[in-house]
Amino acid sequence: MKTYIEVEPGVELYVEEHGAGDALVFIPGFTFTTEVFSRQVNYFSKTYRTIVIDPRSHGRSTMTVHGNDYVTHGTDLKKVLQEMNIENPTLIGWSFGCLTVWEYIRQFGTKGIKGQVLIDMPPKSLSLNENRDWVEGKIDDMAAAYTNYLRHPKGQRDFISAYANGVMVQRDLTNDELAWLVEQSLTTPYYIAANLFSSGLFSDYREESESGSKQIPTLYVVAEHWSSTARPYLNKLAPKAEVDVLGGHMMFWEHPGRFNTLLETFLHKQT
Repeated sequence: MKTYIEVEPGVELYVEEHGAGDALVFIPGFTFTTEVFSRQVNYFSKTYRTIVIDPRSHGRSTMTVHGNDYVTHGTDLKKVLQEMNIENPTLIGWSFGCLTVWEYIRQFGTKGIKGQVLIDMPPKSLSLNENRDWVEGKIDDMAAAYTNYLRHPKGQRDFISAYANGVMVQRDLTNDELAWLVEQSLTTPYYIAANLFSSGLFSDYREESESGSKQIPTLYVVAEHWSSTARPYLNKLAPKAEVDVLGGHMMFWEHPGRFNTLLETFLHKQT
């Protein structure tokens, strides 16, 4: 089923629902869409009620100049769950989609949430202790990305292209794969992408990371390239969470078999 959920007057989110059973809700990352999770939908919809969302100003959802921040995205998620009568879901966020999950917990708590899966996103993106903490990147590098790239369409294309080739996967992308990834991002206009980028970078969800992992089953899946920092950081901040390491930033797409097995094993532990 494909549908649209109105989260405020004039703003609709595109949502797909497949299968039946316990609910899994997938939330894509910065400027990406439901399409990135196609290999998870195909697999898990055979045994689970599998829901994927285009967040506000992503994909086929309404493009709006309002609410392009993760506080609003958390509220939007609540409205989707309510409108679709989704009970006891496992929330699965990728990259900045994790911020939506944490923001939901900040606003509404963990009651009625069965578990959470957080794919390759530190709960605080920037830190003055960037050589010790798990962060999204160095402050100067993130500032340069915002200033030099996310200020015009060509810059957004170049930024996503470089990120896709250098961070998302561990192999060479074909021309068609790279074009598809860039097209995913460009459904979000550059001026909205810049807002989302800055909102994400200045977020701090360490408290929700810690408290959420104490209250509901939690799985982090982190990329290999920063696992030596991420794993000890998470073991200290959220010691009750499971932490697995796999591939690059988009490991669920590049290594779907291995990722789906990790996720399925985690889900079975909840039953």
